[in-house]
Formats: sequence, structure tokens, C-alpha cells
Amino acid sequence: MVTNGIQPGKPLPLGATVTSGGVNFSVFTRHGRSVILEIFDSPEADEPSSSFTLDPKRNKTGDVWHAFCPGLGKDALYLYRVDGPFRPNEGLRFNVHKYLVDPYAKALTRTSVFRGLESSERRPPHIDMDLAYSSVRTAANFPKCVVVDDDDFDWEGDRPLNYPLRYSVLYEAHVKGLSVHPSSGLPHGGTYRGVVESIPYLKELGITSLELLPIQEFDEFENPRSNPITGERLTNYWGYSTIAFFAPKASYASDRSLSGAVREFKEMVRELHRAGIEVILDIVFNHTAEGNERGVTMSFRGFDNPVYYMLEDNPRYYRNYSGCGNTVNCNHPVVRTFILDCLRYWVTEMHVDGFRFDLGSILGRDQKGRLLENPPMLERIAEDPVLRQTKIIAEAWDAGGAYQVGWFPGGRWAEWNDRFRDDVRAFWRGDPGTAHHLATRVTGSSDLYLRDGRKPFHSINFLTSHDGFTLNDLVSYNGKHNEDNGEENRDGSDHNVSYNYGAEGETENPAVEAVRAQQARNLLLTLLLSLGTPMLLMGDEVRRSQRGNNNAYCQDNAISWLDWSLRERHAGLFRFAREAIRFRKAHPAFLRPEFLSGKDLPHHSAPDVTWFDAEARPADWSLLGGFIAYRLMGSRAAILTDRDDNDFYIVYNATPKDVTVTVPPPAAGKVWLRAIDTSRESPDDILEPGKEEALPGGDKFVALARSAIVLIARMV
Repeated sequence: MVTNGIQPGKPLPLGATVTSGGVNFSVFTRHGRSVILEIFDSPEADEPSSSFTLDPKRNKTGDVWHAFCPGLGKDALYLYRVDGPFRPNEGLRFNVHKYLVDPYAKALTRTSVFRGLESSERRPPHIDMDLAYSSVRTAANFPKCVVVDDDDFDWEGDRPLNYPLRYSVLYEAHVKGLSVHPSSGLPHGGTYRGVVESIPYLKELGITSLELLPIQEFDEFENPRSNPITGERLTNYWGYSTIAFFAPKASYASDRSLSGAVREFKEMVRELHRAGIEVILDIVFNHTAEGNERGVTMSFRGFDNPVYYMLEDNPRYYRNYSGCGNTVNCNHPVVRTFILDCLRYWVTEMHVDGFRFDLGSILGRDQKGRLLENPPMLERIAEDPVLRQTKIIAEAWDAGGAYQVGWFPGGRWAEWNDRFRDDVRAFWRGDPGTAHHLATRVTGSSDLYLRDGRKPFHSINFLTSHDGFTLNDLVSYNGKHNEDNGEENRDGSDHNVSYNYGAEGETENPAVEAVRAQQARNLLLTLLLSLGTPMLLMGDEVRRSQRGNNNAYCQDNAISWLDWSLRERHAGLFRFAREAIRFRKAHPAFLRPEFLSGKDLPHHSAPDVTWFDAEARPADWSLLGGFIAYRLMGSRAAILTDRDDNDFYIVYNATPKDVTVTVPPPAAGKVWLRAIDTSRESPDDILEPGKEEALPGGDKFVALARSAIVLIARMV
């Protein structure tokens, strides 16, 4: 409780800052006429214990309102109310009766489940209800902001790892879904601490970087639907509905104290770093949980609606390039500062190693929604000196029609490469005319990235992600099965490039299961041996299934969770994935910093990459069909690194027929040895280093139907 009233305080930094003797509060509003700071004694309190109306003469600098509260410290609870014009048709939606979350709040109380927001408050029943001014005021079930002292944590010398992209193997996972399944047997499953308890699994797999779905505080109960089959309440499981961008989600913490989520998140990062694993956050600056004009006022809208959001020419309504009702006004100068402050906070105070920007193209739109050639926001992120070593990864499209894969502006950005996803899927499905597309993808997608000076590692290669089929379902279903989502299977993409190989979904047919397992190996191997930065989806290494659901955003249950018993059921595939990751990391030929040229190398009689048909003749792309082979040179001159590597001969046979393959001769004094063959069962599918096998037929071998073979050249 505040003991001595308030003092003028300072305008910077924004947010709540613990100092000697009290807490400094600072918040932005340009069009608000009055700001009220309210202090609460408990998370459940309906009324504040102290309320302070800030004096614009003493507590305001420019558009920033500020106050110093003596006697407060960490874990103090607070909210704001802002008075100003309520003129929705002019884009102004101030309401002094609405409690507001500080945009810079570093933690929210566990009442942040938002259950206290009534359905009538969330979705007004009448189309013009947003024009009505509400005088209802209650804080009983509204999340309170928690004052956090970031100096109150021992990092034990930890720093962000910041691995170069070309050495990285990303693993996309959900904090809760990674460890919450009962089969994990972990004491703190489903929490940040549960992630720490999962480290031995992640270490054994060999990934370098853990990319987490949104962990900033969000409204998981915004979904009004129920599962039409089970009656179970559906949620926003993925978390793409942020309301407090600086605050780690409280419900993901096993520590239930007020600052527990912040402390436990930091512990998670520290222990992952200690194990050599980076932390990358999926961050959602494109929209917020407040929704459109019929949504809920919780924060930004009540502080300054026309600053924080893109409004239509009729400013009552919101531009919607996110598909979620509103679009953040990312290139407004105030919002640009907010975004930079947020990113810097997660890097400097929370030690994260990078960010994946959901619907990143929105950050390149101006205040009218037009795509900018040189977007200030994207350039500032790329050039910011604090973020200079931080990974920045764009989902280079949005729901408004922007598609910028290969030409995302702003400099050093990496991008999710959905062209890689679709072309690799199509090739292994056996689609005609796809061999030349595959060749482009496995060699780094130079058609997309070479032209603007970026490198192969700027392509984030992936086959599956949270949005779409898992790897198992990609080879088990011809179509989506989203009936559990309560939208009559209308939601989710119909473009899956999948195939079930004879039975829709789970089957006990051994022949179908055998080809599915082999195709899973083919797809994983292609991902891990391609130039670019590979990203795996949680559970693909053990054939996690979502039962054909390709849009499991609302499924906080076994559909989305990682079943740890699959580790034993599909031990062979887990071993294959682990060994393929090790193989990639051990060979610089797959980590090249530059694109392949296809030209003869200095002092060599062969180019860095050469393409062949099954008879070892130069590839005729019009005749290749579903077969492709290539030799990858491993000399220092070829791979542009400071150490030599082996040469490799890689064969991908996506046809349903066996193919006799002739291999061109290796370099003088060397012999081709089989290192990987996906048609074989574990452990013969990928052999340990030094145990590779000679080809029994000399320069010929049979590539069985739907198989991938990797030969390695070693000295005789």
C-alpha cells in the first residue's frame, strides 16, 4: 500500500520501475484527458486500496503521464483508468470506467485467465453495441499488473547464446504441450519448469534452438466454442492473442507467487542455455486480444485507440490484415518505440536469443495499411544495436494478401520458407515435374534469396509447423479432419500436399505403416540435408499425430500434447532423427555460408554440385520424373570454410519403383560408402560414423521405391 501519497516521478522508462524507496509509474496516452493510477491489495480485489488521479501539471511530460509512489515495491498490484472522449465514430474509445492493463506490464496476476469477462462484454449482442458507453466497473476478476524487479534474479553469468543461423537446428514447441501429457512423468509438466525437465530429451535429439509458441500473456478463453463431439470447452491453445507483450504467461508457471512466472521463465532460459540450447520466442505484434469494434477494452484501446491500431477511413472500424479483427499500427512512431522496447527487454532482461514474428508482413505496412518499400519498423529491428546478434525470423506474409517470401524488407531477416515445405512435400508424394523444384530447395532456394544478397541460412526450411499437419499426419491423411474444432471442418487449410498411402488415418495394415515410416524418414532427411536453417515441429521425431486436425489452435488436450510414450513406440524414427541431426552438424558441406555455383572449382575438375540421372549422366530435368541424384563436393574451396569435408552422393527416389543407380567415380584414392538408406530398418537406415558400408555392386546399387540414399567418399 502507498504510504505517503504520490510524487511527480519521471517519464522514462515507461512501465513500472522499482527504485530506492518506491516505484515509478509511467504510461502513454495522447488523446486522454485524465489518467488514474489504482493500487490493489490482492489479485481478487474488486476495489483499489489507493487511487490517484494524476495532475497534468505535475505528473505529465508531453504525452507521458508519470508518478512516483513511495512505499511500494516489487509485487505491488496496479491498473489504470483513462478518461477522455468516447466518440467511436472518430476512433476515440476512452471510458474512465474500464480498468486497463499497462502496455509495459512485466507480469499479470493469475486471474489473467480472463474468465471474469462476461460473454456480453466480449461480444456485444447488438451490432451497434460498441456505440454504447458502459458505466460498469469491476476489477474482481480482471488481471492486475504486477510490479517486477528485474534485478532480483541471479543469472549466474548467463548470456544469450546467439548461435549463427547456419549452425542452428530449430525445434518449434509449445511450453505446455511439450511436457503436460501424463506420459511424460515429469513433476512440473506443462510449465516453464517442465521445459527444464525436458532438457535431457531435447539434448539427446540434438536440436540447438527451442522456438516457443507465444508465451506473452494472452487470453486463452476468448474462444466461445465447444467441441461438438465431446462438449469440451475449446480455448485459444496456441496463444496468438497477446494482451501484455512484456509479461510471460502466468498459467505456464508452477511458481504461483506474483512474480513467479517471471522468475520461472528466467530459470528456464538459464538452464536451457546451460544445456547449450537457445530460446526463440514466437511474438505476435500484428494484432491484440482486444479484437475489432465489438471486442473487449483491456489495454491499448483504452489508452489511445487511433495510435495503437490501424483504423479504417471510417474510424469506428478496424483494418484487419491479421484475420483476427484488428491490426496493430506498427509504423506509428509511438508503436515503433513500444515494439523496440519490448524486444530489447526480452533480450536484455530475459536473455532470449531470437524472435519469430507472426504475420511479419504487417510490420511493413504504413498507417493506412499500404506495404512500404523500406518499412521503418523492419529496418529498426534489423539495425538495432542491442538486437544485432539476435535472430529475427519473419513469417513473410499476412492475412491481407501480402506475400514476401524471398523479398522481405529490412536487411538481415530470415524467413519461414513455405516454398520449401510445399515443394519437398510434392516431390516425395510423387507429383510429376517436381524434381527441379526440389533441386532448388535442397540447395538453399537461391531463386528466392540470392537476388538480394542474403544467404542460404536465411531460408528457414520446414516441412511442418504448429499450423497444419504434423509429419505423421502428412503421410496418413488425404484431407483435414477438424470436426473437433466446432467449425464443421471449414477451418484450416485445404492445401496440405499430403497422402495417406492406402488408408485414411491410423491403420494396422503393416504395408501402409511401412511406407509411412519410410516417407517420414525421407522427409526428415531431406529437411536436415538441405542448405538453409532447418526447423522441426515438436513430436515429428516420434510421429506425433493430431488425428488429422490441421488447425489445432483450440485443442488444449491430447490432440496437441506430446505423448512421451511415442518415444519408445517409434524409437527407430527417433534414432534416425537424432543421427540425421548429428550427421548434418558434423559436415560443413551442409552448413555452407554461400550458395552453390554449379561451376568448376579452382584446382578441381568438378563443380561444387553436379546433378545426375540414374545412369550417372548429366541430368535432363525434363526426363527426371521422381528421381534425382547429385554430388556435393566437400573440399574447402567448395564449402567455403576453413576445413575440408567429405564428398557426398545423394539419391532421392520418390517413384513407386526400384531404380538401379550408377554412381560416378569418386575422387582419386577414395571410395563411395553407404552412410544412409531410408529403405532399411533401424539401425541400418543411418550408420554410425566409421561404420559406413561399401557398395556391394561397385559403382551400382538399387535405390528401392520411395527411398533416399546418402553415400560418403572416404580414403581407401
